Amino acid sequence: MPHSDEGVGAPTPVVSVSPVVLPAPGRGDDLQVRVSAPTTGHELPVIVFSHGFGWSMNGYAPLVDFWAARGFAVVQPTHLDSRTLNVTPDDPRYPDIWRFRVADLRHILDQLDLIEAAVPGLRGRLDRSRIAAAGHSSGGQTASMLLGARVLGADGVPGEDMSDPRIKAGVLLSTTGTGGADLSPFAAEHFPFMSPSFADMTTPALVIAGLKDQSPLSVRGPDWFADPYHLSRGPKSLLTLFGAEHSLGGIAGYAVTETTDENPERVALIQRLTWAYLRSALYPADASWAAATAELTNSTDPMGRIDSR
Repeated sequence: MPHSDEGVGAPTPVVSVSPVVLPAPGRGDDLQVRVSAPTTGHELPVIVFSHGFGWSMNGYAPLVDFWAARGFAVVQPTHLDSRTLNVTPDDPRYPDIWRFRVADLRHILDQLDLIEAAVPGLRGRLDRSRIAAAGHSSGGQTASMLLGARVLGADGVPGEDMSDPRIKAGVLLSTTGTGGADLSPFAAEHFPFMSPSFADMTTPALVIAGLKDQSPLSVRGPDWFADPYHLSRGPKSLLTLFGAEHSLGGIAGYAVTETTDENPERVALIQRLTWAYLRSALYPADASWAAATAELTNSTDPMGRIDSR
């Protein structure tokens, strides 16, 4: 896809404030979030973004900067597994970090008044009816829970329904697939909650998977990351990225050492396609997604493919 701003609009100035501290009794640490929003515009749609394991509210600038500069307000929590908090496996909260992660996103939705008040010039500018949840890696599992995914118990029975009707769409980047026999022995021992059921994940979502994302957490290949698309119900799209590994070209940050497949063009593609998807998912009359899909499909040298249902 070309590197023009055609179709997505030119970027506008952004204000980013952190930490905004949300009191969170029972969590052990108050919830710190970063809020990024354009300095102009009203009725801004909202993206709540869940970081991958170990990251924080300060990651994923390539995505957050792009979204915020083009009309979205983005709220990023620092989850308890962040390296900045140093919650160790002997901490009593550790086995339930995945639950705290979901609670963090819900807490943000509950505290939008406080968030608006904490950011200069933001009060009264959020559109509470157009909210999306997005996440990368373990953050993708966190976001998927608000879309209707559940965690299967050891008996194979789906656990608590943590879906949230305030979330109207989702973007799941490098999100783990099914558990059980698909998990590596290490993952089965250390991450028993990594056993999702997508059967009730009906909220519209874009699933993004890399064709070279070979995870040490699964005995399966890169197709594992397409499970949230294939095993869910409701309107879904799958963006399969050729040659992409777990960092999808570098979405977690600029020049991040963990990125094994650095590819600025791929990151630019993800920026544009995620923006277009959310525009059309939250505003059904918006043709951005159809245009972006056609542009990728008609490319002479496409970096990926899109399937939808």
